[in-house]
Amino acid sequence: MIRVSLLIAIIAFPSPLVAQKSTSPSASPSLEQRVADLEAYVNNSARGADEPNAPAASNIAGPGPAHNAWMMTCAALVLFMTLPGLALFYGGLVRAKNVLSILAQCLGIAGLVTILWWAVGYSLVFSRGSPFFGGLKFAFLRGVDAQPNGDYSYWVSQNVFAMYQLMFAIITPALIIGAIAERMKFAAVLVFVAGWMFAVYFPIAHMVWGIDGWMNGVWNPAAKITAIDFAGGTVVHMSSGWSALVLCILLGHRIGFKKEVMAPHSMVLCMVGTGLLWVGWYGFNAGSALAPDGIAANAFMTTTLATAVASFTWAMLEYALRGKPSVLGFCSGAVGGLVVITPACGYVDPTGAIIIGVAAGIVPFFACTKLKWWLGYDDALDTFGIHAVGGTLGAFLTGVLATASVNPNLVSSIAAPLNPATQNGLAKIVVHPLWLAQLKAIAVTIVVAVVGSAIIGAIVRGLIGLRIAPEIERQGLDINQHGEEGYMTS
Repeated sequence: MIRVSLLIAIIAFPSPLVAQKSTSPSASPSLEQRVADLEAYVNNSARGADEPNAPAASNIAGPGPAHNAWMMTCAALVLFMTLPGLALFYGGLVRAKNVLSILAQCLGIAGLVTILWWAVGYSLVFSRGSPFFGGLKFAFLRGVDAQPNGDYSYWVSQNVFAMYQLMFAIITPALIIGAIAERMKFAAVLVFVAGWMFAVYFPIAHMVWGIDGWMNGVWNPAAKITAIDFAGGTVVHMSSGWSALVLCILLGHRIGFKKEVMAPHSMVLCMVGTGLLWVGWYGFNAGSALAPDGIAANAFMTTTLATAVASFTWAMLEYALRGKPSVLGFCSGAVGGLVVITPACGYVDPTGAIIIGVAAGIVPFFACTKLKWWLGYDDALDTFGIHAVGGTLGAFLTGVLATASVNPNLVSSIAAPLNPATQNGLAKIVVHPLWLAQLKAIAVTIVVAVVGSAIIGAIVRGLIGLRIAPEIERQGLDINQHGEEGYMTS
């Protein structure tokens, strides 16, 4: 019935769905090829003209309007996570004298990372190069126009894809500031982030998501570590969380740590920020399907289930152990659920999402309430406990719970299944369990994040210093670092 309807549409309306024409190949497509292209558009697969040595052009030669609309919306949602979501979430958790410092750091990182992304960042992550770094083909976004890049999507304009991925690059280093809140120089934050992007983010992102990346187990048949990460468990949460631990240790404790009450100054702001993060996270997770298709629908569902369950689990643990379920507990549990489901959302079914939600409410809870005090590090806003521990947990559980029944990309599409040199997806890693590949990716990510952050942090400390003066810390960063106050006092 669908094929008949498409034939009728083509005969009745012979003009192309997209005005852009392909310049080569020059032969006009047959009626069957035109129908096949429309089916490819609906099914988010390659059109005939995208095949090697295709004899005919396609009348749908450019991006798909619905795909671009979806990805532009998702890009805006991911930016919404940082500005204002993360800014308000973190801003509410610090003391009133430091709220503007959090907002300024989020804004400063957004601008700085955008410049780096334009210059070389996008190219180092998403152009072909080595298994560890991309090349410079797309430096200064050269050639990144409205035409799709078939390495990543047949129907999304590459400039839209580049801006979508920019939003991931912005929020990742912004997560780090939660661990070092209230005591790091603004200039040091910017210099550290600039170096960290090259030492940690760009290489990890290319290894995991680059078409020829070392750990891209789904799309790179030559990957040495056949791991999977749907939306950023390793790339975003583990990289930022483990780096945050290193940086907060380099900085040392805040003045009065474990001696003074350092309660959040506004749980209202924290709750608002949590809600904005949750909403924006749909662009983060469902958008990583790069199409408004069934995989995106599954990611939307699993994200919702895991987040709600984790939020409830965390608060109920507080209820059982402390007698009171706090708003901070609900918020922390929600963010923990979002973190842990991120690498798995496009690969697990509803039951898997519920299991992840329960685990996300329990494991990060004890990391934030017990581990931090046992080990004595001053992770101000629990970045390590939620993002490093949660991201690591999520990456591992992805290997345990992933199922090809919800994502056909996990099944090798290679015609010669007996040739291991050309296999990708689960067909290649049947002999080596997926959870084992996940453990290898976890280990590599931790090493890169810890070593890279330690080196960059030490360099910045030697050049300009990391920490503000004690008198400035006591008075607050807002008035001293930015010349403003978050709240006017009468």
